[in-house]
Formats: sequence, structure tokens, C-alpha cells
Amino acid sequence: MTRQTGQYRIVSTLGETVRAFVPYPLPPADPPLAMDGATGERHGAAQTALDRLRVAGMMVPSTDWFLYGFVRKEAVVSSRIEGTQATLRDVLTFEATDHSEHPDDVQEVCNYVEALAHAREQMGNPAGLPLSIRLLCDTHRILMQGVRGKDKMPGDVRRSQNWIGGGRPGRARFVPPPAEEVPGGLSALERWLHDDSDLPPLVRAGLAHVQFETIHPFLDGNGRIGRLLIALLLEHWGLLEQPLLYLSLAFRREQETYYARLSAVRREGDWEGWISFFLDCVREAADDGVRVAQALHALVGRHRNRLVTHDRTTVAALRLLEHLPSHPVVTVSRATELLRLTSPPARKAMELLERLGILREITGRQRGRVYVYHDYLEILTGDEA
Repeated sequence: MTRQTGQYRIVSTLGETVRAFVPYPLPPADPPLAMDGATGERHGAAQTALDRLRVAGMMVPSTDWFLYGFVRKEAVVSSRIEGTQATLRDVLTFEATDHSEHPDDVQEVCNYVEALAHAREQMGNPAGLPLSIRLLCDTHRILMQGVRGKDKMPGDVRRSQNWIGGGRPGRARFVPPPAEEVPGGLSALERWLHDDSDLPPLVRAGLAHVQFETIHPFLDGNGRIGRLLIALLLEHWGLLEQPLLYLSLAFRREQETYYARLSAVRREGDWEGWISFFLDCVREAADDGVRVAQALHALVGRHRNRLVTHDRTTVAALRLLEHLPSHPVVTVSRATELLRLTSPPARKAMELLERLGILREITGRQRGRVYVYHDYLEILTGDEA
């Protein structure tokens, strides 16, 4: 099946003449998107996996147990697709100590976390911005502050031609629409997001991601905003209450296929191939999330039992253990803040957790010691590479 999904415009940029692709508005037409048996089965499997992830997030005493790590994991992987080297442990260590061996890369990840939090806060506030292009621009401004791309109009839709791949336009893998076409394309996308549709929300999220990436409205940071948009749409349409799906990991595992599927939509109108790929990635990511959530929950339960049955356990140690899932890298000063205690009882609580093999000191120093919830991080980062 083939369909035309846009038209080319001849443009001149940097002294070269290239063909820029202007996508037609969503939804796919001529013919409409085929939700046939195979695609329907994929959608059912992806939706079921997403429902299991949603339940997994509800079955724990605090969603923060997962949300802290899952959001940062998604931020790390999404940023690594764009070339950063920071790991999740780098980010968590920086948050606990303000020190990092990769400060610029870590800042990009932290910006992603802050950008997502801002967007969710706005969407959840009756007086805040709804899911809109304006909200995405605000989110982009936060994403790009003080990092690579900070001089490329953060928060503003581009007013010049860009391209993807290749050192110059003539060698580009893809040339997005001319700048004058971008506002109209974004407005049409926003209207479609809020219109009624017979298509399932999960499918619509996949379509919206491609449309955003094809428009490529910013001079930098489009990939991260495009992936962040998926998380916002899943929440907007009530598929998840929290951003527990780290979809970037599935995209990164199949990065060549990901780019090939995007290209096939633009060249051949193969929306069906993209949607099948997207739904498989959602199912895989949701299954990963459930597996990790269950493992983390079980780990904390074992450690709590180990601590409760120890003859020298303390209330401070028990309270500190409850904080560890959302603070898996801690220092004595951070523990005193969390427990609202002075340093001596906080230090004793950390030392007890270290003796029980729950915390692990990683500096080897006598001063400025840093402890990690090692087993927890091993589960959370086991598939990060």
C-alpha cells in the first residue's frame, strides 16, 4: 500500500538547492490508516502491556519509588540518542553531590527532567497551559537552557531552514519543511490532537510523534521534545497517570529501524509500517517497565525485612530505607535533610544499612563519603547500555 503523505518544495539554503518535505495534516488519508488484523493485534498487545505497567505503578506504597528512577532513565536514554555520554548513575550522583565527571552532559539530562516536570505541572493545573505548541515551546526553552543549542533560539519555532544528517543541506538525509510552513503545520497538528478521532489514543500518539519529527520545528532538540511529546500524550489521553514508560530505550535498541520507518512514511506513505513498529516498541518498553518495577518492589521488601529483623535496627535506618528509592545516591548531609536529624544519628543509620549490604560506599574516603543503593541501581540500569 502506498499513499502520498506530503509534497516537496524546492528551497535554497546556504547556497544549495534542496527538496524540503512539507507533510500533509493528520490523519493519514488516501487511503486512511489500515487498522487490520495484524495491526489490531499489535495494538491490543501494546495496550495490555501498558495497562500492566499502569497497575504496577499503583501497587506500590509510593509511585515516587518508580517515578524518580524511571523519569531519569528516560531522560538519560533520550539524551544519549542525541550523543551525550552521561549515565543514570552520573545524574543521580550529581543530584546528591553537585559534582560530575560529565557536567555538560548531566546538565542536559537534568534539563530534560525539569522540562518534563514543567510540562506535566502545567497540564495538571487548571490555570496552566494545556497540551499545545505553546507548552512545547516553553518546555523546549527549559530543555535547552545552558547546554548545547542554547544559542539556537530555545523556546522559539525556527525561522530558517534546517536539515537532518550530513554536514550540509545537499548531503542531508532529510530536509524538513521551509520555515514559513512550520507555524501552519504545528497549528494543524495541535488541532488534530484535540479533535475527536476514531483512532485509538496509542496509535494517535505514534502518528503525532512522526508528524512532529517531520515538521522539525526547532533548530535543535527536536528529537528529545518529540519523544517527550509521547509521554505527555499518554498522560493527556489517560493511558498512564505517570510517565513510567521509558520508550526511548526501545527506540535506541532499534535505532536504524526507527529512522528507516520514519523515512518510509515520508517516501512511501507507509504509516502502517511505522505504527506496527511503534506499537511493538510500546509493548517492549511497557514489559521492561513492569519487570523492573516488580524487581524493585521485591528488592525493597527484602531489604525492609532484613532491616526489621536486625537486632540493632533503628527508626532512623527504617526511615532512610524508605527514602532510598527516590534518593538512591546519598551523602550524610543529604541523609540529615531527609531524616530531619543531626549528623550523628543519620550517619549511624547509613552505617547500619552499609553493614547489612543495602548501601555501598563508593569513594573510599573518610570525608565526603558517598553511598549508593547499589542493588536498586543495578536493576534500574541493567539495560542502559
